[in-house]
Amino acid sequence: MTRSLAVEWAKYNIRTNAIAPGPFMTEGAWKRLAPPGLNMKKKLKDRIPLKRFGEHSELANLATYLISDQSGYINGEVVTIDGGEWLKGAGQFNDLEKLPKTLWKTMQALRKRSKK
Repeated sequence: MTRSLAVEWAKYNIRTNAIAPGPFMTEGAWKRLAPPGLNMKKKLKDRIPLKRFGEHSELANLATYLISDQSGYINGEVVTIDGGEWLKGAGQFNDLEKLPKTLWKTMQALRKRSKK
């Protein structure tokens, strides 16, 4: 979609780019995606060549650059910002497939509770 829109809207001088973020810690996401006792944070961090999670300021800086005139010739791109994680294999939460059904139900209950 990003590339199609980039072609369609370029004649109006509108650029379309996307950001594909890797793991950036937020309290809400980590409570749901990294249940206690599974050491998910360490496993995720170990798969990232830079051995750390992204800083929110890094994500904001990339977005700021992409909407600025300084990136005026960038159009139709999906920029990955993940510390090189995708180079080691896609799917930062693939380990979740190993969770037992009982833990999935617990996580689902937590999500439902947090929506209230």
